[in-house]
Amino acid sequence: MKSSLLGFLFAMWILILVGGGIIVHVLGPTSVSGFGDLDLIISSVIQAIIAIFLVILWIVILTKLKNWIFRKEIKS
Repeated sequence: MKSSLLGFLFAMWILILVGGGIIVHVLGPTSVSGFGDLDLIISSVIQAIIAIFLVILWIVILTKLKNWIFRKEIKS
């Protein structure tokens, strides 16, 4: 049980670090042009939508991993 819990925590931290890297290096410098005064707003909305999608994706991955670990522990 202890090793599977540590594996889950390790996977959680890896996902946090990867997500932070993606947001800083990919989403941070993203910009939109051609809309005049709305460039900054449209760029921010796009960045927010992608960031929210990544958070939901990370939650789904961690939930699946958690369920898999606990099913494995219950069977053994």
